[in-house]
Amino acid sequence: MGDTDVLLERFLSDLTGIVAVDALWLHGSLALGDYREGVSDIDAVAVLREPLSRQQRDAVTALHRGLQREIPLARQLHCNYVVRDAWEDVSREHLNWSYDGLRPKAMSLVWRRELLAGGRALSGPGPDGIVPEVSDAALADYIRADLRDFLLPVAAKWRPWLRDMWIDYGPLVLARASVTLTDGRLITKGAALTVLTKLGAPPALVEDIRARRYGEPAPRGGPVWRLRRAGLARTFIRETTPKVLAG
Repeated sequence: MGDTDVLLERFLSDLTGIVAVDALWLHGSLALGDYREGVSDIDAVAVLREPLSRQQRDAVTALHRGLQREIPLARQLHCNYVVRDAWEDVSREHLNWSYDGLRPKAMSLVWRRELLAGGRALSGPGPDGIVPEVSDAALADYIRADLRDFLLPVAAKWRPWLRDMWIDYGPLVLARASVTLTDGRLITKGAALTVLTKLGAPPALVEDIRARRYGEPAPRGGPVWRLRRAGLARTFIRETTPKVLAG
């Protein structure tokens, strides 16, 4: 049993001691087949019978923090806590654990489509029959709004792009979005690296992302490279996003 399986088994066991869980699902790279242990996020959805009480919120927070102290891989674990009968309103916010705390966050239409396309049930029933269908038109509208109203404004700033997290996030989001807007498919981050090249991303930027995800070769470092890389990423996103939006 790998470290990820050990973590998820422990998480499910401890969580069911706090709250009634109807199902626990995985989506993202673990479901789509591009998971890299220690690199990829572990994206989970806990389907609950009732909303978390204040006491249960505190217990869930303590659970995540305790796992992070004991199992370093638990820092990659993100989980949305969604009440079973609360899926219809796509704008409704649910509690989401990411990195260091519980915060309200809506279940995006991309996450919903991932669950329906290949969500993996660790316990309980699968997403079919619980998660409402997401039409291609609704998904496309959501993605266009995300690129226009979120990614482009961030690309107007310098500071985020000095961090590995944004370098790995922004270009791959744009590449994956371009495919979904073209034919409705959801692709993995690994496949998105090939799409980045087709979209004209600078080779040095693509290789930097590939190296951090797959470790071959080791990624570059140093402040000079980080500054240059930030400029490459910002320019690529600012020039390419309007083309993707225009179709």
